[in-house]
Amino acid sequence: MNIRTIAMCLFVSMTLVSASSADNKPVVNPKSTIPPTTTQQATDLTVAAPAKTPTAVSDEDVNRFTNTIVLIKDFYVQPVGDKTLLNDAIRGMVSGLDPHSEYLDGDAYSTLLMTTSGEFGGVGIEVTPEFGILKIVTPMDDTPAAKAGIKSGDYIAAINGKLVSEMSMQDAVDKMRGKQGSQVVLTVLRKGEKTPLTFKLIREVIRIPSVKSKMIDGDFAYIRLTQFQDPTAKLMHDAILNLKTQNQGRLKGVILDLRNNPGGLLESAVQVVNNFLDSKKLNNKYKDLIVYTEGRLPEAQYRAKATGEDILNGAPIVVLINGGSASASEIVAGALQDYHRALIVGTTSFGKGSVQTVIPLDKTHALKLTTALYHTPSGKVIQNVGIIPDVQVEDLKVTKNKTPDDIAMIEPIKEYQLKNHLAGAPTNPNAAKALENDDTGLAQDDFQLFQAVKILHTMYSLNLLAGK
Repeated sequence: MNIRTIAMCLFVSMTLVSASSADNKPVVNPKSTIPPTTTQQATDLTVAAPAKTPTAVSDEDVNRFTNTIVLIKDFYVQPVGDKTLLNDAIRGMVSGLDPHSEYLDGDAYSTLLMTTSGEFGGVGIEVTPEFGILKIVTPMDDTPAAKAGIKSGDYIAAINGKLVSEMSMQDAVDKMRGKQGSQVVLTVLRKGEKTPLTFKLIREVIRIPSVKSKMIDGDFAYIRLTQFQDPTAKLMHDAILNLKTQNQGRLKGVILDLRNNPGGLLESAVQVVNNFLDSKKLNNKYKDLIVYTEGRLPEAQYRAKATGEDILNGAPIVVLINGGSASASEIVAGALQDYHRALIVGTTSFGKGSVQTVIPLDKTHALKLTTALYHTPSGKVIQNVGIIPDVQVEDLKVTKNKTPDDIAMIEPIKEYQLKNHLAGAPTNPNAAKALENDDTGLAQDDFQLFQAVKILHTMYSLNLLAGK
């Protein structure tokens, strides 16, 4: 079969699909899909007006397409095979839809599956195309990128000296991957920097632990979710139980840190929320929904309801988010915010509220298509808006020079800190000093977390006053 015949078959197929869409009888096999994922890149997406009935393909359209292929084959500086042209045509057709839809060849499909399982190769960066280059959504925790100081909001202008603007998205991602121990050089543009920054990174096998936990500031727990993988909800559940056991069976409250969490599996996010909502006490508010989606196809209509019990028995929760919190992170934050189960603290999230469904084409190829938009339980759209925190806290930097002015940024000056202060009753000065050091140290290391701890203390105190 020659390329002209292939082109004609392709357009006939497109015409038939258009006709099917116009009749509102699209056919999708729901069993062939993988749960929607956001493990590749996240970005803003402009929601278009309701689609009109597609215009039928004319003979002129077919001729223009086939003539383009013939001209490429006859006049391009290097020979190009029919298979390459066909694959590129599919790739271009899908990439023109929106930033998240993607044609996955064998390597890209395998990478997607590896990412959702929690292990893959590279430098540990989530990216999205913007302004013809790559914007960094977030550097993942404990990866070469994070350790080198790459930040959310940076732009990658070149990889190994080659301009990103001259590469496809997939080519750029592929160039950042490579053999463990090999080096990749990223040229990065950062707001506030007059000249580009150069980062020489050594590639590693990226194993992302999706849950980190510890006790913080007494009887409060700190849970960090780096992304939403298959085991994330269970790992978080087990971590909370372990912290409870360490703390005589109770926790005064929890800080759930979703900052720079780019998302992951939708079902995992639903299970995480289920750990904090008592379905028997929701009183059918918002129909007990955790999240729902709306799309063109019946298969894109998704409803997830709360069915679990509150593992914290009502103890207060503070959820930390920032501009790197995307997709599944926003679903968790939005649900807990709508039910007033948690106070959302930080800065407005990324605003990636579209669903991508992976539909296999064969054993080694698939389409990742945007099929629906997420809604929080109250009906709020996440796309392009994000989750707006209840308490806005910027990521400020507190100087480490312990002058009275610096301490005053964190807490009011106390009597014992004044010069020539009078001694009072015998006390343990080390206790006061330890409290001061703990506070200033946390504020210097992570100001948003420092503020979250203070807020959680207040929430716990208010619960005591209310008799909860």
